[in-house]
Amino acid sequence: MDRRQFVKATAISGASASLAACGNPEEQLVRFISDEPLPPGLAVTRRSVCPLCPAGCGVEVRVMEGDVEVVRDGVRGIVKKGLAKKLEGLPGHPVNRGRLCARGQAAIQVTYHPDRVRQPLRRTGDRGSGAFAPVSWDEALAELAARLEALLQDGDPRGLRFLTRPLRSRRGVVISEFLERFGAPAPVVVDLFGDAVLRQANLESFGFHQLPTLDIAQSRYVVSFGADILGTWNSPVAQSVGYGELRQGRPGIRGKFVQVEFRMSQTGANSDQWVAARPGTEGFLALGMARAILASGRRSPSDGGRAGELIEGWSDGLQAYAAEAVEQVTGVPAATVEQLGREFADNGPAIAVIAGVPLAQTNGLFNALAVNALNALAGSVGVPGGVRFTPVLEGLRGLDAAGETIETLARSILETPAGGAPPVDVLLVHDANPVFGAPPAWGVGEALARVGFIASFGSFQDETSAMADLILPDHSFLEALVDHVPEAGTARAAASAARPAMRPLHDTRDMADVMLDVGRRLALDLPTEWETYEDVARERFEALPPPEGFDSAWIAAQANGVWIGPEAPVPEPASFPDVRPRAYAAPEFDGGADAYPFHFLPYVSQAFLDGSLAHLPWLQELPDVVTTAMWSSWVELNPRTAAELGVEAGDLVEVRSAHGALQAPALIFPGIAPDAVAMPMGQGHENFTRYATGRGANPVRVLAPTVEPETGGWAWAATRVTIARLEGAGDLVRFGGALREHPDLER
Repeated sequence: MDRRQFVKATAISGASASLAACGNPEEQLVRFISDEPLPPGLAVTRRSVCPLCPAGCGVEVRVMEGDVEVVRDGVRGIVKKGLAKKLEGLPGHPVNRGRLCARGQAAIQVTYHPDRVRQPLRRTGDRGSGAFAPVSWDEALAELAARLEALLQDGDPRGLRFLTRPLRSRRGVVISEFLERFGAPAPVVVDLFGDAVLRQANLESFGFHQLPTLDIAQSRYVVSFGADILGTWNSPVAQSVGYGELRQGRPGIRGKFVQVEFRMSQTGANSDQWVAARPGTEGFLALGMARAILASGRRSPSDGGRAGELIEGWSDGLQAYAAEAVEQVTGVPAATVEQLGREFADNGPAIAVIAGVPLAQTNGLFNALAVNALNALAGSVGVPGGVRFTPVLEGLRGLDAAGETIETLARSILETPAGGAPPVDVLLVHDANPVFGAPPAWGVGEALARVGFIASFGSFQDETSAMADLILPDHSFLEALVDHVPEAGTARAAASAARPAMRPLHDTRDMADVMLDVGRRLALDLPTEWETYEDVARERFEALPPPEGFDSAWIAAQANGVWIGPEAPVPEPASFPDVRPRAYAAPEFDGGADAYPFHFLPYVSQAFLDGSLAHLPWLQELPDVVTTAMWSSWVELNPRTAAELGVEAGDLVEVRSAHGALQAPALIFPGIAPDAVAMPMGQGHENFTRYATGRGANPVRVLAPTVEPETGGWAWAATRVTIARLEGAGDLVRFGGALREHPDLER
């Protein structure tokens, strides 16, 4: 321990002395010398980037002096230091423009969580038991380096794999460079409920392998096919700001919003018109709208450009998609199909967007291509009020799920013959939890159990990090240098960067700095100028044009929290892949309709997203914006379905598929079709801190391993189930106690 970590010999407060006087056992806490004096009682404002979803909203951090419990070299104590007290949106940031969602507000709890891993840990029990003991960083890094050196000595560098969530920072560059210099395969990006299908469709239709930026503010008409644009999808804060301007931002103009979905989302609850189309038929409906436009003479097939040419029958006017045929396939009345098509063509600029359940089908790519063709036909691509693509900065693009998947990795491990050497000997895991999030049929947990050595950079024990041999805890985002390049949400190129808002509380290290350290120990040929992660981040920023008044883009980003590029024309598309025109094929579901009569529609939680945020107590107590449920899981049933099954609100029900079963309380919900049941994701953790462990049920446990065949994207909405009432009541907690508009539907 150095001088700056000097400790006083006495206990820190009268409180601990009082505990001792009462005869209560105590752990002696010591006071460390402060390493960051701040003026008492005065707040300073610093910059950061919210990490809780891919949007990358800019954040203002209010920092004040205070006392906090910390770990220094394995010793627990108290120190006075600058502490983050409040997070707000960063004014002037081109994505969130000073706003911040509830998840962003709760992000501060990541840093102060009582169950955060505070120092390196080594496994002491069986894999998955969660039994660990503290070790020093020197011991931990020496062990990791030795494991990797053994792979190199054995001539087996491909025995190393790296699992990570999608990254849109230079940390992705560090990971990729390390693996390439080591001789290992590219990282496996775990994004189980992501948008790989939509990115592929956008590449084929428009030449951009990325998500769209929706200029909702300048639009006159928006139709969303399953996209929860105001709640959880893409860049929800930016899209919510645009929605407000669509409604009230232009005197005398109030844009119309239409939501197409089978279960009402937060976005659907804010629409002017809600349209229920059968799951997997949304692309057929989009082409029915396009056919109505073509038949009216408002547009010609050539207006659809390449996006239209990718649809079989486009040049002939989409004769197979007459309104009557659309009604038969989708369940949407023919008159509604004609009305939507007419309004979409007559109220430009207009936007069509697709995400969520329509893409999580076996025909998800076709559905996305159909919506792209509708946009192109209306002239809505690359124009104000339409669909745009954010310019991508060279050298700053992050990692997305475009390579080997966790499914194929797990399969390759499990297919190894008994007694044979598995293809993965060392596995590194960063901020990904596929043991919780992947369907059981993929066997991810069983596969990881066969890996020789696992090291996790997790800040918390979860179902995946509990299987690690070493846990090397990362800084929180408030303690680290952060950078982020938005994929969507702004029409101008942008890149966020900010120094740490506060000094680390515990004995943690930045994952990227650890990778650079291990790279030096292994004598990998990493760039010599990469001493720390700050060097890696600064390198690309300094290649960007500096804004007026600044000597460099790096300095500007530090001062403002973000570098914003100059006004630029619509970016040129990349080369188009060579693909054939597609025809509609009906979606395929796991489980026959006779044995499994209900569509099962899990949905990304407003609070927890895919479950990665369930450990934050503020989000546990956040009422669902549609149902008001909290601290629990629930199964949503249409009132008519509930009556037929003899189910009342709060009754315990069982949802069963061909792959498993779960139990949860029923919630009677009029915003869902009678032949569907829905359930939020995020709960049902077996090991994820005191706030999430053992709470609720995980809908992933009953999902089929079905995939979209062309992209390999998981078709997580393609499972059919049965539902039955069980004896007893479930643990259903509601903020308001009932859906006030429908008191007759509640017990």
